[in-house]
Amino acid sequence: MSIVKVIEVISSSEKSIEDAINNAVSEVSKTIHNIDSVYVKDIKAHVKDGKVSTYGIICKVSFRIDEERK
Repeated sequence: MSIVKVIEVISSSEKSIEDAINNAVSEVSKTIHNIDSVYVKDIKAHVKDGKVSTYGIICKVSFRIDEERK
């Protein structure tokens, strides 16, 4: 039986929303493997001097838990 776990992470980028998603996956991948998907829950943009300065996302990352090996 396969078990899937979901964690919520916050990520940002000065380039784009897509880059913020890639940053989230890249950072989570450093400590978690078997990532299946990313669900973007919320998107926001910070504005400075009338221009978007940073893109931010809140996302849910799902990954499969390793089965115990006997």
